[in-house]
Amino acid sequence: PAVTPMVTLTVEPTILPATGAIIADHRCTDIDAIPQQWIEQARSDLVIAYGHTSHGSQVTDGMSGLVGFAGDLYAWNEAGAGGALQLRDGGLGAASDLGNPDFTAWEATTRDYLDSNPETNVVMWSWCGQVSSASVDNIDTYLSLMSGLEEAYSNVRFVYMTGHTDGSGLEENLHIRNQQIRDYCTANNKILYDFEDIESYDPDGSYFGD
Repeated sequence: PAVTPMVTLTVEPTILPATGAIIADHRCTDIDAIPQQWIEQARSDLVIAYGHTSHGSQVTDGMSGLVGFAGDLYAWNEAGAGGALQLRDGGLGAASDLGNPDFTAWEATTRDYLDSNPETNVVMWSWCGQVSSASVDNIDTYLSLMSGLEEAYSNVRFVYMTGHTDGSGLEENLHIRNQQIRDYCTANNKILYDFEDIESYDPDGSYFGD
């Protein structure tokens, strides 16, 4: 399978690179490769809002499991209490995820949330199963709305996401629409959490995406 280029961060932890996409995929699983100072900086500086439903909870469930596996350095909670990473988990407003109740409601929910919570500096939304049936126009709408939010809230980092795997393989709609998202993020220097790519590999690196 094609591999999306990934930028290796070599900057100070409070600075994002001016150019180059940041792609989190199956290659980004070596926790020991992350300098502790960056993790501590994230805990200190980031206020994350994460909108999702069932499939998106895999991210936060994994983060909770990481605490038991690797220790309190990776602790998180809604308020950032005790010096933990501050991550507001779901319930951001009227929209439930990127496709529920439709393909656009999340954008207005994001604006309302940021206007009411101006301290937020990272926003991420997850798909549920909607990318499997999404059209080219649906994904173009998603990408356009994200770009508009980036322009309107320049102090906030927006994390794009691909849809989760559905077993349909490389020639079907899900993979093609996810590639549409990847291509856009790579070409326009966006931050992408590549859910499909991560789910296409087992922990030993064996590929099952096809």
